[in-house]
Amino acid sequence: MIAKTTRSAFVSLVLGFCLCSCNTTELAQDNPENSEPENSEIVEAPQMGMDQIPATAMNVQYLEIVTLEVDATCSALEAMHAVNFGEPLPGFGNARTAALAGGGMLGVRGPLRPDEEPVVRPYLLVDDIDASVQAAEAAGAQIALPPMEMPGQGKFAIYILGGIEHGLWMR
Repeated sequence: MIAKTTRSAFVSLVLGFCLCSCNTTELAQDNPENSEPENSEIVEAPQMGMDQIPATAMNVQYLEIVTLEVDATCSALEAMHAVNFGEPLPGFGNARTAALAGGGMLGVRGPLRPDEEPVVRPYLLVDDIDASVQAAEAAGAQIALPPMEMPGQGKFAIYILGGIEHGLWMR
C-alpha cells in the first residue's frame, strides 16, 4: 500500500511538472470540460531571465524527496534530467544527492523513522534562521524541527504551515 502511494505521489509530481509546461489551450483540447469560455483571454505570466531575478528572490538550497523507492526515483530523475546522483551521504540522512542550478542540492532518501511519510520538502535559503523561524511561527506555522546545526553545511529547520512541510536553511 505505501509503495503504491509512493509511486502515485511520484507520478503526480512528474505529471505536475509536465502539466506546468502545457498551456491551457492544450489542456482544453485534451478535455473539453476544461476548456475556457470562447470570449476569455489567456493572460500569460511574464517570463523572467536569470539576469532579471531580483536580489531578494528565494533560493532553494536543498530539495529533499523522501521516498520508499530511492533508487527508482534517482534513476528516473537521472534519465529525465541528465544528472548523476552520488552515493548515500550519512550527514544528509543517507540521501543520494545531485546538484541544482544556483549551488543547491536535490537529495533523495528513505524515511528516517517508521512514521515518516513520503514528502517533497524544499529548504529555502535564509540569512537569519532564528528570525525566519519566528516569522513562520507568527504566521501560524508549527515548528516541526527547530534550528539544528549540520556540521560543515549550516543550520536547518522544518515548519508545517497549511498542511505542507517547509524547510529553512542558513549557510
